[in-house]
Amino acid sequence: MKKLLPLYLLLVLIGNQTVLAQQQPQFTHYSFAGMQLSPAYAGITNRPEVMSIFRYQWLGYNATFDDGGAPQTLLLTAHTPVRLLRGGVGITLLRDKIANTTQTGAALSYSLHIPIGEAKLGLGIQGNVNNIKKGNYRANDDNDPSVPYNSSDTKYDLGAGVWYESSTFYAGGGVTNLLKSEYEFANLEDGIVDEGKGSLLSENHIYVTAGYHLPLTSEFVLSPMALLKHDTETFSFEGGAKVTLSEKYWAGVNYRHKEAVGALIGLGLFADNSLRVGYAFDFTVFDRVAKAPTSHEVMLSYRLPEPVVRFRPPVRTPRYNFTK
Repeated sequence: MKKLLPLYLLLVLIGNQTVLAQQQPQFTHYSFAGMQLSPAYAGITNRPEVMSIFRYQWLGYNATFDDGGAPQTLLLTAHTPVRLLRGGVGITLLRDKIANTTQTGAALSYSLHIPIGEAKLGLGIQGNVNNIKKGNYRANDDNDPSVPYNSSDTKYDLGAGVWYESSTFYAGGGVTNLLKSEYEFANLEDGIVDEGKGSLLSENHIYVTAGYHLPLTSEFVLSPMALLKHDTETFSFEGGAKVTLSEKYWAGVNYRHKEAVGALIGLGLFADNSLRVGYAFDFTVFDRVAKAPTSHEVMLSYRLPEPVVRFRPPVRTPRYNFTK
């Protein structure tokens, strides 16, 4: 979803106008990143999990900035079921850097699980804190007061979502920035704050995703998957499929609307394939003049076994109940 070039972010700040916030990060491993798409995913798989994805988008893209303009994103998530809460909890940490702009966020999620036959429906809510920092820009004129220097702002926000999970099918979605927080930027140099340099208005981002696990043989499973993304100005989607062998090895392809085609591979290690390692490669096919040809992702996750129920309710029987 990153359609805006870093130069555009600078130009709108110079104009001191309220504008839409930057696009949310995107991942080719979206089928593994349920916590990033919906807070309702927390604990829904019955297995505690820690997962990380590092994405280097448009490798080598340099634009006009000293440190380049290629987006680099690190995502860390952890979630677990909690029976006492009738659901699950999770945490999401994100660092997204686009040229001189860095967004850092942390979110805490809770999902209420509702059994539906052998499946589960999760209803989730999320509280998060985000910081957006504008780095050091080189103004055409020295000491230009309209160019922000080392400015940042931190805001709190909310998110919500739903998730349905069964052994063969999943579907879910979420919405972010429910409070539509406005980030204000000012110069910060030598301890002196100069107000009124610009602002960014965070708009709602909506995600909807689904996938199906179709057994082809006793060893091979085909999993089609799709993701829809929408904010106030743009609509995007991506879709693909992966084939998994013996629940251990997988390979797949993906298409991102008006941007790229991709491929992903991975494998599971240790008992019950608890450690999963994946790699994804994107090749830019649209607007190649304004982007670099390739993007790369590395995914790493570790899943723990399902928690054991240690306290069972007493079983009452009339066998030893009698009266004299």
